Amino acid sequence: MSHPELSVVVPVFNERDNVAPLVAEITTALRGHLPFEIVYVDDHSRDGTLSVLQELKATTPELRVLHHASQSGQSTAVRTGVKHARAEWIATLDGDGQNDPADIPRLLAARAAADPQVRLFAGWRTHRQDSGSKRWASRWANAIRARILHDDTPDTGCGIKLFERAAFLDLPYFDHMHRYLPALMQRAGWKTACVPVNHRQRTAGVSKYNNLGRALVGIRDLRGVAWLIVRSKRTAVEEC
Repeated sequence: MSHPELSVVVPVFNERDNVAPLVAEITTALRGHLPFEIVYVDDHSRDGTLSVLQELKATTPELRVLHHASQSGQSTAVRTGVKHARAEWIATLDGDGQNDPADIPRLLAARAAADPQVRLFAGWRTHRQDSGSKRWASRWANAIRARILHDDTPDTGCGIKLFERAAFLDLPYFDHMHRYLPALMQRAGWKTACVPVNHRQRTAGVSKYNNLGRALVGIRDLRGVAWLIVRSKRTAVEEC
């Protein structure tokens, strides 16, 4: 396979029935448009997800499969995929099938038209297909985050994003960092943009999060990210 121009990173934990349909949708969306690879990171699933992925490699030459020896969480899985990716730009998708791979070309088109200083294009789920309680919790969390971080991003929880690999790997790493990528990119001196994307109902498997657990972790993380922003320093560098 030629050197990819895009790496699609998909973290998964116990998503056996969603793997094959999503891989098929990714290849349909991208084949013929640009060289790409699909990097799945299995976060120590216990439902046969890894076996399904290994079987799909026989019919999907773009597919690569990484496996965590112990469950480490979504942020670690994303970072594992990015570190092993071969392309300079990364697209991420949640493994539950709620993100639409057909939106990846839309993100690529936004990049082509954007200021070169924009290094993150974040999906914005304008029509959420989640339960009422999840939508309410998300609106509440986004409002608090925006008030504290001023990241000008209406939906940081959307799993579909496009970003530069080098810029991502330069960010401070911590668990749950994937929820704060716009603020962290802006802290690093880059611009970010939001792109409206499709959102779909989950058709198989179960959600790995609950509103209370996410809220309790989010309060601690939010304080940490705010501290990082306050303590950051940037300066231009000249070679003399």
